[in-house]
Amino acid sequence: MSIHSVKRNQSHLAWDNSIPPVITVASGDTITFDCLDASNGQITPSSKDIASLVFSQLDQVNGPVYINSASPGDTLQVEVISITTADWGWTALVPGFGLLHDEFPEAALRIWDLKEGYAYTREGEASTIPKKLKLRPFAGEMGVAPGKPGAFSTIPPYNTGGNVDTKHLSVGSKLFLPVEVEGALFSIGDGHAIQGDGAEVCGTAIETPMSVTVRLTVLKDKPFVKTPHFLTSSSSSSSEQEQYYCTTGVDPNIREATRAAVRNMILYLCAEHKMNRVDAYMLCSIAGDLRMHEVVDMPNYVIGMMMPLSVLN
Repeated sequence: MSIHSVKRNQSHLAWDNSIPPVITVASGDTITFDCLDASNGQITPSSKDIASLVFSQLDQVNGPVYINSASPGDTLQVEVISITTADWGWTALVPGFGLLHDEFPEAALRIWDLKEGYAYTREGEASTIPKKLKLRPFAGEMGVAPGKPGAFSTIPPYNTGGNVDTKHLSVGSKLFLPVEVEGALFSIGDGHAIQGDGAEVCGTAIETPMSVTVRLTVLKDKPFVKTPHFLTSSSSSSSEQEQYYCTTGVDPNIREATRAAVRNMILYLCAEHKMNRVDAYMLCSIAGDLRMHEVVDMPNYVIGMMMPLSVLN
């Protein structure tokens, strides 16, 4: 097993299977990515506003990484080993963006100080936000190249991952992505210091540069993974009292995304826990938790069906 690195300037602004990989690794290797924040470095700790923000330069991802032995039909397991944020972050209202953009037409920017596991509002700022918030960092963007040719925006999520913006993908978690091209072509970015479940309803979280280390492993025995699946951290430091396996649905229609999340959990339960379809469907109703993971970055929603492992064990 080898350790590799991807530099800050090794990034791209579209999911496109024609982009050449920046490195090639073996299954099981560990890679550290040095990532700018979602503004692509346009916002700095001294920024006062977002007047000069170029929207087309947002949400770059670092990579892609070619993984030897990864082929279409395989699953790429992404184990999050460590995340280190910068000592600052930002949250903004971008006109025309966010769940209530029509009700909040004016731009706004808040700069945060990040230290000792917390985000702090800056001294002297006229803010009514709580002064101190506990950090739970994760990468908002993790994905592999789509099988279809062409360039696809990094703003929305897809069946192959991308901007899934799911706070449960913190240190100790494992993300499972369906591979559609040779080598998978994995990329990552969009560092978040903290974000609520259901994504960034105002359009942003506490965005921050980050260094993130992941282990990439090719799995040949999970053909049921057709959208992002994940296993939450089992660490005692996790804020979740329960460990979950989650399947997702990704669709422009929120009902169809929800139906897909449940359908994919049934496939998982049948394949991994040898349940029949009727019992698996019933268990989803009895013990599963439906969550909105991404509701802002259109055109696609991400809905999760989360199953507590204690039920399955």
